[in-house]
Amino acid sequence: AEMATFEEQTECIVEALFFDLLGEDGSDCRSLETDSGDPVQSAGEPPTRFDPVVVASRLRQMGDQCNVDFEKVSSEALAEVLKGKKLKLPSRFLQMEKFGAAVDSLSRSWCNQNPELVYERVFLAISVKLLMHVSKKVLSMVQPSQLINVINGNSQVRSYIEACGGWVRM
Repeated sequence: AEMATFEEQTECIVEALFFDLLGEDGSDCRSLETDSGDPVQSAGEPPTRFDPVVVASRLRQMGDQCNVDFEKVSSEALAEVLKGKKLKLPSRFLQMEKFGAAVDSLSRSWCNQNPELVYERVFLAISVKLLMHVSKKVLSMVQPSQLINVINGNSQVRSYIEACGGWVRM
């Protein structure tokens, strides 16, 4: 089987993450936390296969560990995303553009305050955390495509993930 492209992998991961966040089934979702049924790998051993559920679980953990309080952050782009729920915008594109801009500006300011942090990891953590935050407020406003496009559209984050060995190693 041919390895999926970066974009296809991102799509699978984000859809698994959404499924977990929505908790449609309840029983299935929590199994995300137990990195599949594969035998435990030694630290130097590369992961054997791409499992979007495992990667989604790791992204969710990054989001859970991210302690940004979006209600207290002053960011114009973030304010647009948060108030987007009040606007009945016909164009999802506008919200998506604001979502990406908000994640990027929050990530950069967080890294400026904490220089030891890696921008790309902060970007992923904040994008997941913001998605979780917005979905709690208005689920109908949140679409998997928003996060997929934000991750795929950030060449710096993509290069970082590929340099790490792809999503498998995240």
